[in-house]
Amino acid sequence: MALLASLLRIACGVGVGLILLTLFMYVRQASYVYFPDKTVAMTPEDEGLAHEEITLSTDDGERLQAWFVPASRPRATLLFCHGNAGNIGDRLDSILTFNRLGLNVFIFDYRGYGNSTGKPTEDGTYRDALAAWRYVTETRNVAADRVIIFGRSLGGAVGAWLAVERQPGALILESTFTSMPDIGAEAYPFLPVRLLCRFKYETVKRIGRVRCPVLIAHSIEDEMIAFRHGQTLYAAAPQPKQFLEMRGMHNDGPAACRAAYRKGLEAFVTAHFGAGG
Repeated sequence: MALLASLLRIACGVGVGLILLTLFMYVRQASYVYFPDKTVAMTPEDEGLAHEEITLSTDDGERLQAWFVPASRPRATLLFCHGNAGNIGDRLDSILTFNRLGLNVFIFDYRGYGNSTGKPTEDGTYRDALAAWRYVTETRNVAADRVIIFGRSLGGAVGAWLAVERQPGALILESTFTSMPDIGAEAYPFLPVRLLCRFKYETVKRIGRVRCPVLIAHSIEDEMIAFRHGQTLYAAAPQPKQFLEMRGMHNDGPAACRAAYRKGLEAFVTAHFGAGG
């Protein structure tokens, strides 16, 4: 009986602990999704690239920092939705890669990131992307079919949403997850994440509704978002589509396979926007 009582006390303690942990994580969810950095330490000038400083206004009153980096002979304009950490100053290597492919690059910081006002939310990131789209297509008068939406990691979920709401010339998703509940359930299999997750970012449900060419890029060595997420997104995407298999960890995939990465991007851009000059 003493042993049984001890076991019951242990079970109750574990149960209470899980309940408290679940409540804590439910309340603190945003801190597990967004990791903004307010200090923009570098600009395209540090890579020898001219750029324009842009301030966007969202439909709910936030002001977002953005950069427009022109290419000398642009084939298209790439609208860059970055991941959940840092800010636009951490994406210079990617900006340089796209610039060398003959693409104008328009990159913006979500609300709460860098010099952008506000606090990030799922709905807020969608509003931010829509403000970026309006700037590119209305202020700069770029035809929608000459816009490539690019999203990396969480930015892929934002980019997929935008591609459904508007019709770009192409969509590129790099190192992107199928949905936020899927990621949460994989990270915390002992918690009822799917029931409690307030953030959805349902990329896989949206990608089948995209009406443009799609490129899915994912590393087989990605330690944060498993390779199967990229495979699932590719399977769900409509034709025409292309899969680019990368190497390297989540945050250094393009750098770890630079030549193959650039070759895959070049093939996709050339197929849908013509050869570079």
